[in-house]
Amino acid sequence: MTTTTYSVPRRIADDAEAVAAARALGTRLAEDGADARRDAERLLPREQVRQVSEAGLFTLTVPREHGGPQVSARTLGEVFTELSAGDSSVGQIPQNHYYFVDLLQHTGTAEQLAFFHAEVLAGRHFGNALSERGTATAKDYSISFRQQPDGSRVVDGTKYYATGSPFAHWIPIYANDEQGRLHAAWIPADHPGVTIEDDWKGMGQRTTGSGTVRFSSVTVPAEHVVEVDPMYEKPETFGAFGNYLHAAVDAGIAVAALRDGRRLIRELARPWWEAGVERAADEGAVIDRFGELALLVRAARALVREAGEAVDAARADLTERSAAEASAAVAAARAQADSAALTVASDIFALVGTRAADNALNLHRHWRNARTHTLHDPRRWKIRHLGAWELDEVPPPRNGII
Repeated sequence: MTTTTYSVPRRIADDAEAVAAARALGTRLAEDGADARRDAERLLPREQVRQVSEAGLFTLTVPREHGGPQVSARTLGEVFTELSAGDSSVGQIPQNHYYFVDLLQHTGTAEQLAFFHAEVLAGRHFGNALSERGTATAKDYSISFRQQPDGSRVVDGTKYYATGSPFAHWIPIYANDEQGRLHAAWIPADHPGVTIEDDWKGMGQRTTGSGTVRFSSVTVPAEHVVEVDPMYEKPETFGAFGNYLHAAVDAGIAVAALRDGRRLIRELARPWWEAGVERAADEGAVIDRFGELALLVRAARALVREAGEAVDAARADLTERSAAEASAAVAAARAQADSAALTVASDIFALVGTRAADNALNLHRHWRNARTHTLHDPRRWKIRHLGAWELDEVPPPRNGII
């Protein structure tokens, strides 16, 4: 059991205000190396998540008819990139929140939407309890809901990699019913049958709160449960949207690695003696390679924006083709942001030199974060689905992960 406080968030007026708020907060997250210290000491960013909430950055997709700003997908991607450039652990934490807000918008009743949108606008946000261990694939779930005579369901079991749950007010969970049909349920984080363990030991994204959540005889009322699988029986943007936000996190990591590399090249690095220059930043080979890395980052950001626009276009005119194009655009963005984050975070060391390896700088956090976050689902399958779409117009599958 946990207790998470909350305060009423600022009301964001429009898309421009959302991006400006995220950019300002992202800058503060990295100020004076604060993100590096949190990573090195593994300090959970409770205060920083509170700042994200108070800035209104958990409310952005609540529809206008329910009092929210209803920003575009393209804008939300910019928000995630800006936050992740400041601290990619903080930037990742809202991803599951927006994933489940979007799930409700695809599957929820009018009453469920009104209730949970009001919760979000009041400052209460979602974590997640999706992943299990020991199943055949990541898409399999052994935990099941037991239906009760009054329509409620009881759940027991353990979930892992529950990013954001130590900071959340609601913990949505995936489980199967007696017929094997996938359902999602929203469970209060302070329910007496819920135990949240901060036991994440990953080498990167160290302060995302991606630990273990245990459920013991937790009863969930019927009005907090939705069936998931029927969503995939028709064109949808749910899978594309969730993956799009992951691409924005990776782009933010690439931005941060390039930013810190620039500073260290200018302030710390020594030129190679054969170059005959006084600063490493004046060495031709350094300038050329830094330009190549900057190109990777610009390409990643451009593809993330394009993917956001494709998701927006599909939402405005949802067809088999527009949904497939949104998924393909997101696959391209994920693949490019993956490459940019890993390459920039690694190659920047060679431009700074030996001192870049000093643990005191903690420059390696960007590579650790990129390598950890890009493992969510494999780049090779993004390329496979993108190739099939571009070559033979084979739509990416409707499975919630592309």
